[in-house]
Amino acid sequence: MKKILPLLFIAFIAQAKNSTPNLEDFIASVAKNNNLDEKSIRIILKQAQKKQSIIDAMNRPAEKKKQWHEYRNIFLKQKRMDEGVNFWTKHQKTLNAVSKKTGVPTEIIVAIIGVETNYGGNKGSYRVIDALYTLAFHYPKRSKFFTAELEKFLVLTTKEKISALETKGSYAGAMGFGQFMPSSYLMYAVDYDKDGQRDLLNNIDDAIASVANYFKAHGWEKGQPIAYQAYTDKKFTKLKKQELKPSLSVKQLNKMGYHTQIKLDDKVRVSLTQLQQKDHMDYWFALNNFYVITRYNHSEMYAMAVYQLAQEIKKLKNK
Repeated sequence: MKKILPLLFIAFIAQAKNSTPNLEDFIASVAKNNNLDEKSIRIILKQAQKKQSIIDAMNRPAEKKKQWHEYRNIFLKQKRMDEGVNFWTKHQKTLNAVSKKTGVPTEIIVAIIGVETNYGGNKGSYRVIDALYTLAFHYPKRSKFFTAELEKFLVLTTKEKISALETKGSYAGAMGFGQFMPSSYLMYAVDYDKDGQRDLLNNIDDAIASVANYFKAHGWEKGQPIAYQAYTDKKFTKLKKQELKPSLSVKQLNKMGYHTQIKLDDKVRVSLTQLQQKDHMDYWFALNNFYVITRYNHSEMYAMAVYQLAQEIKKLKNK
């Protein structure tokens, strides 16, 4: 299946265009700033390869090309739902313990891993070093971000004893079951089984705990809803694109003609998510936890796919 724009890296991408760095200056800086061996870094980077396919993939993210009804169909397939139930059942002990500790629902953790890598079935085929090298030194408009991620990757491989030349991931350099970028790996990864290594590439328990920890760190509210489907008493319409972070009150949206079947407090802050179906618009009142999902990938379609997949997996599991 065609790889969809991976999670996490979008959250940090700088919008301004940047020039590419000088390789030797980069090597010297990374070694000095992180107390790493300059010669070892040079040996690694000399083996990194520019991949045009990575640049091509960066220029055609699915979220920007597809409408919601097309994007939804990629993830809301019966097979992915069934495999989600199987994954939940297989790893239920860890999932339950992690969910209880962090407050992040089990079905959300399962859905994230399902959307990102099909439960570990597709963790990426590019060498991470090639992806980050290509985007740092041959993709100027994102060079600043990916140069920083390449530095973090070199630190990460040393700290977590990961092979810098063999580790594979997405075309953007995201790794493991949950597709963490190097900076997020360093910051949010959890050594769940206490074996001395935070292994998100092969250790599913560490990966489950790390996904939940990422959400908790970004403000997940335990026991709170994610989104409510809404409707409008107007004719087919669409407001200008709303901010992902909840910024309008329910009362404000009600006055604009948007309502939910469930009565909500007028003061609750939400964002109006508008998703294009084939012949109509879907409206949702998205709350803080929906916004937290977008911290994984800055796309309301991504967040809604995760939410709806999670709901379907939960229904099947409860049967």
